[in-house]
Amino acid sequence: MRNASIPGTHGRVRPLTLLGDPVLRTPGAEVTAFGPELAALVEDLFATMYAARGVGLAASQVGVGLRVFVYDCPDDEDVRHLGHVVNPRLVEADGVVVRGPEGCLSLPGLEAGTERFDHAVVEGRTVTGEPVTVHGTGFFARCLQHEYDHLDGKLYADRLRGLRHRRLMRQVARASWNRPEPGA
Repeated sequence: MRNASIPGTHGRVRPLTLLGDPVLRTPGAEVTAFGPELAALVEDLFATMYAARGVGLAASQVGVGLRVFVYDCPDDEDVRHLGHVVNPRLVEADGVVVRGPEGCLSLPGLEAGTERFDHAVVEGRTVTGEPVTVHGTGFFARCLQHEYDHLDGKLYADRLRGLRHRRLMRQVARASWNRPEPGA
């Protein structure tokens, strides 16, 4: 029997912010109030991430400019990592640089080979203000770095160069979600 509720079960699914929205390019503000509003945001982030079948989600991806992200992500050994970080700091990103497929819920349906370190450590706070340190390797390290980038106003596309970047931008231009509203 579980002692804690499943993250996101009390949250609401929010619309995802897509590439082109300025909030994705704006560094998030530090969280200063650890209370029910923050707890509700974290629940909403989990609910939205699960509804979109993602492994991580930053507050900016639902239009909220705060330094918060959630994750439910396996590492390369298929060990599940579940949690959230408020006001994170990426304190280590090292090890081998691995190019692997990376996608983003704010660029739905697209992915590109993106270089990331295979080890990352993030320090921050929980929703109640308690200190937390999260260690990630492999795919989970990629997830931590990806979500941390969002909080600095960066996307995985910004890490691409040359042909990979041009190819992704062509795919963005053709994407069905990147069409202006009729009559706009």
